[in-house]
Amino acid sequence: MIIYSLILLLVGLSLLGGGAWLATLGGSWYYALAGLVLIAVGAMARSRRVPAQLLYAGLLVATAAWALWESGYDWWPLATRMGLLMLLAIPLLWPPRAGKRLGTVVLLPVWAVLGVGLLGSLAADAHRIEGRLNEDEIVQSPELGDSPEASWHAYGRSNLGQRYSPLDQITPDNVGELELAWQYQTGDRKGPDDVGETTYEATPLKVGNALFLCTPHNWLVTLDADSGEKLWQYDAKVPAESSRQHQTCRGVSYLPPASGDGDSLDVAAASQPAEALEPIQCDAQLFMPTSDARLLAVDPATGARCANFADNGELDLMHNMPFTQSGFYYSTSPPVVANGLVVVAGAVNDNYAVDSPSGVIRAYDARTGELRWNWDSGNPNETAPIGEDETYATSSPNSWAVASADEELGLIYFPMGNRTPDQLGHFRSEAEEKFATSVVALRLDSGQVEWVQQFVHHDLWDMDTPAQPSLVDLETDEGMQPALVVPTKQGDVYVLNRATGEPIFPITEEPAPQGTIEGDYAAPTQPRSALSFRPPKLREADMWGGSLIDQMVCRIQFRSLRYEGQYTPPSEQGTIVFPGNFGVFNWGSLAVDPKRQVMFGMPLYLAFTSTLVPKDGAELGETNQGEQGLNENAGADYAVEMKPFLSPLGIPCQQPPWGYVAGTDLRTGEVAWQHKNGTIEDMTALPLPFEMGVPGIGGPIITDGGVAFLAASVDDYFRAYDLTTGEQLWESRLPAGGQATPMTYLNSKGEQMVVLVAGGHGSIGTTIGDYVMAYKLPDQASQ
Repeated sequence: MIIYSLILLLVGLSLLGGGAWLATLGGSWYYALAGLVLIAVGAMARSRRVPAQLLYAGLLVATAAWALWESGYDWWPLATRMGLLMLLAIPLLWPPRAGKRLGTVVLLPVWAVLGVGLLGSLAADAHRIEGRLNEDEIVQSPELGDSPEASWHAYGRSNLGQRYSPLDQITPDNVGELELAWQYQTGDRKGPDDVGETTYEATPLKVGNALFLCTPHNWLVTLDADSGEKLWQYDAKVPAESSRQHQTCRGVSYLPPASGDGDSLDVAAASQPAEALEPIQCDAQLFMPTSDARLLAVDPATGARCANFADNGELDLMHNMPFTQSGFYYSTSPPVVANGLVVVAGAVNDNYAVDSPSGVIRAYDARTGELRWNWDSGNPNETAPIGEDETYATSSPNSWAVASADEELGLIYFPMGNRTPDQLGHFRSEAEEKFATSVVALRLDSGQVEWVQQFVHHDLWDMDTPAQPSLVDLETDEGMQPALVVPTKQGDVYVLNRATGEPIFPITEEPAPQGTIEGDYAAPTQPRSALSFRPPKLREADMWGGSLIDQMVCRIQFRSLRYEGQYTPPSEQGTIVFPGNFGVFNWGSLAVDPKRQVMFGMPLYLAFTSTLVPKDGAELGETNQGEQGLNENAGADYAVEMKPFLSPLGIPCQQPPWGYVAGTDLRTGEVAWQHKNGTIEDMTALPLPFEMGVPGIGGPIITDGGVAFLAASVDDYFRAYDLTTGEQLWESRLPAGGQATPMTYLNSKGEQMVVLVAGGHGSIGTTIGDYVMAYKLPDQASQ
């Protein structure tokens, strides 16, 4: 019992010391009081066993009442409040000798009842929304874009960005029979010299009977759509560069031939690397952006560069940039090919330097590479091609996510980011303020602004609009409207008329917290959409951890950091940003069913912290640590440190769930169902398949068969869901993280295939790999 008493004393002292600190910050007194009780029990455990048992029983009852009061009948919050104390009670459950059973008679039933009650909470799901989405086809012949039914010609299947396929072989009744048809390994894996954010996020295209995809190091790989056999490969020979924040490629873009069938393509296996071929005159073309700021045009049949485009198929995207630091600008998302143009945007590194490249958006002739127009949010009215000796605006807001286009309306839609430095607002011009963190509609013929809708005013939180807008004709009370549906990091889903920018679902302005560093300001109000997945304001009671002790530490952090709700300005003290920089939604966007007028999404909830670090007139030197960590903001008075809000054990400080899948009726904005998504199987040392609802990054697709497909979560699984109810119908273990968006098509036998790349994600720590995975129904089930 000596060791046991010492353990109780040590735990008690930890809770007393930390609890007293928490109490001085205005937090809960529970931890200090529990620490005193444990110290007393530890002191009495050997000589006064019965009083120790009775006192411990009282502690368990009081803790259970406190835990239920704070968190309700919810397993994970209860388990971390009760678990350690339940374990520490076990040595006290037996009397030391005959005749001293009073304490055991009290403690044992208390322990047993609380244990059964705790286990019973596993069956309760306080976070689940049950319901059914509309099953009727509201729109009989919806606009699906120009991708043929059996194919997938653009990142979101078409330029409409719906991530919806009209294929219906796979249904809720047979999806459980899906099996692996083939897999391919590209050979491109994260290396020791790569940046942390080296990720495999590509969605393949399917043209003819070939698949086209890019890898993190910009290899363009072409596979046979039936067998997964490699046909040809082009290596862009991208050099390593430690100044990049990202090493990724989300996809390539396709320009059909000038005449003939855009889905008729004869691709044969090559005997040599495509980059070794001589440039040729191309009819159809594939475009791949590279992480060293080039745009490549190659022939889809052979991989040879296109002699007719720019400089033998290579266009330098650093032209006319005001600053040209290596690794500070590149495109991670595929360009949009529309109305004879290839329109390219790019990412500018967050918080590396005040003087950085421009976030300009440029349209080039898709056949020749000649610049047709340029739209720079820092100089938004001048869109004629820039002169040779001119430069674009410094560090202007950029668009790093995938864009969409409506060629009939003649508009292209860009989700806009912020101006660097992201957390310091006093460098921004009036024009940059207008277009930052918004969606902007530009004329395809001229680049002129048609309309803009901003989602965060004077963004101080890096709330870039991260997701491709989905374009869908929506049935409303005013009749059918051409709609644009775009999710945001802060949890709002905006539904706008894509012709005019007017809201279809109301947008309101709500008061926001104030108080910034000297010389800056916070916007007095922030917009909110009527369709929103925003979480409620965090409370101290929402703090979590693997045990009572690190939960207490999270509470101390919560009370020590600045937090007045969403949009609390960044500070030297350190500010909680919730939703955090991963966002409620990110680049994986949503999937919409234009027939049923419904939406499938993956809302996430993970808090971050943002701390401004004064530089006192001195630059910090080599401090740029990428998406998570300390970044210098060269030229500014403050560096900034961004990181997830984690406990000492490295798990989120806010209680789960952290990730869901949700289904919404787009006609009403009603969330019909919402379920926890994903397990902690790959988050812990032990492979525990507990469904907690975990974070992730990636996107979904919907098929006409009524099935939604999604990987994305931090456990290595690919899953299928019933679109109507949200119930998970199928899952398959992946050899690496599935942080990409899947796609689906028909092979040459008329069988529906579902394909996902699985290669992991550097910043969320999922398993690294280089896989392309293809699934289909067994032969007899697909007939």
